[in-house]
Amino acid sequence: MPFASFNKSAQSHFRKFANLKASTGLSSALRWEAMRLAAKLGFPGPELWKLHPRATAYPLYPRLRGSSDMMVFDQIFFFEEYSCLKDIDEPRIVIDLGANVGFSAAYFLNAFPKSKVIAVEPDELNVEMCRKNLSPYGERVLILHGAAWSRTTKLRLLKGVFGDGLEWATQVGEIDEGEAAIGSVQAWDVGSLIDMSGGSTVDLLKIDIEKGELSVFGQSATQWLHRVRNICIELHGEDCEKVFFAALKDFDYKLSRSGELTICRNLRPLRNHPRSN
Repeated sequence: MPFASFNKSAQSHFRKFANLKASTGLSSALRWEAMRLAAKLGFPGPELWKLHPRATAYPLYPRLRGSSDMMVFDQIFFFEEYSCLKDIDEPRIVIDLGANVGFSAAYFLNAFPKSKVIAVEPDELNVEMCRKNLSPYGERVLILHGAAWSRTTKLRLLKGVFGDGLEWATQVGEIDEGEAAIGSVQAWDVGSLIDMSGGSTVDLLKIDIEKGELSVFGQSATQWLHRVRNICIELHGEDCEKVFFAALKDFDYKLSRSGELTICRNLRPLRNHPRSN
């Protein structure tokens, strides 16, 4: 291996070790090191790993062997990408669109101890892990196998076609006319999801749905946006950004950015908006 490549690999290795030590403690970092060395010697590692982040009351279970779960884990518990939301005043209802395996929902349940989280995820394998990771929180979390869309409908699951093709890049799309609906997933508009929460409004709407925002923030968004206090969204391209901000044109809000996240705080309809009266 050329020195430059070796140096880059070593830096990545030590960075990962440091990340795990900071977010979960020394014992987990040493366990990761042991698994890495075993893999180099040809021993297969475990499919699941039990990790207990300092930020959560209960352990979590990322999948290994080529899964994207550890990258998601690092984003949330080492880089703390959602720490920018901790100043939101006592959110009671959080809707997590694109919940993946439940790491973001677990973060919110611990950061906001009075909250209930509605976790929505279309990939059935991710949902299975979501249930495992969030089961200790009991009635504080509702896990829905499905997706957010412009309306209540059935959608097809699109795996391996967006981004790096791993689990965190799963998309949904319309079912073509005449196409069999086998393997389809349920989809809801955000207004219906708010109704399911049992509240009239949602305090935090987190969205990471791999271009699904093009549908969610289409014309039907006017029917529910007035019921949302704060939005945290990852926008996937200029087309998504254009549709999103067009939907918010009749609202006042405080805009900020943090890494890949766009945050709109304290949404309020403008005076000329029909919902402002």
